[in-house]
Amino acid sequence: MNRAAHPSFLMKRMLRIAGQYYALTKPRVAQLAVFCAVIGMLLATPNAVPWRILFGGALGIWLLASAAFAINCWVERHIDARMRRTAWRPSARGELDSAQIMVFSALTGALGAWLLYASTNALTLGLTLATFFGYVVIYTLILKPATPQNIVIGGAAGAMPPALGWAAVTGNVPAQAWVLVLIIFVWTPPHFWALALYRRNDYARAGWPMLPLTHGEKFTRLHILLYSWILLGVTLLPYISRMSGGVYLTAASALGVLFIVYAWQLWRQYSDARAYKLFRYSIVYLALLFAALLVDHYVQLF
Repeated sequence: MNRAAHPSFLMKRMLRIAGQYYALTKPRVAQLAVFCAVIGMLLATPNAVPWRILFGGALGIWLLASAAFAINCWVERHIDARMRRTAWRPSARGELDSAQIMVFSALTGALGAWLLYASTNALTLGLTLATFFGYVVIYTLILKPATPQNIVIGGAAGAMPPALGWAAVTGNVPAQAWVLVLIIFVWTPPHFWALALYRRNDYARAGWPMLPLTHGEKFTRLHILLYSWILLGVTLLPYISRMSGGVYLTAASALGVLFIVYAWQLWRQYSDARAYKLFRYSIVYLALLFAALLVDHYVQLF
């Protein structure tokens, strides 16, 4: 039997190709976005979220986010090839060509849009499509190559998942949902600036105008520290507005103080290890913060 026609060989090849397409979706980023969207759904109601909305909405948001990330990989494929952090991507390595990536993005996005329309409501679909446009066009095509404030302004698109989840359940986006959006919006700059610091050589080769390159390492470290204090204040808003109680207040305070400690250490004396430590902690921080919101929500109910 021809080796290329052997079932095990075909299976391995199919799995490899599937893995290449999956890599285009930036799985870890997409998973965090969907996690925040699901938290938004669960916080939106004291009752159980219908399974159709919970799973259909989460899957639809994930598919549309994946479509946006795939386009991002296509747009930045030549730049990604010059960066150690992204050179492994199948778009950067040429393992998937432009037509394959765009067809994958179109099909994934269309399926996600249909799922949102069928399982949630028109508002959720509209907001998710607006988020898609904001990430692909405003952030990727316009802001990222033009200004060191790209992640500050463009972060609005990445901050939307809690509002999408809330809209999926209630059909509206009240002030409580926008508080959650604000938290992610303020969290985004110090998160990405920490990455930009220890990957500054990568960004220099790519030609991106990231803050450490345009304004210097010390300036960036100061802004990370300032944003960490702002973030602590913003994360207290759910408690101040009586959206959450003592469980969340305790968790938000402890997580925020630790964020400030890491930012202070980075500001006092820079090292790539400290920048990486803050970057990694910022991901855990956001996940634990939103988990604390959910725990507090159910503690208050019972």
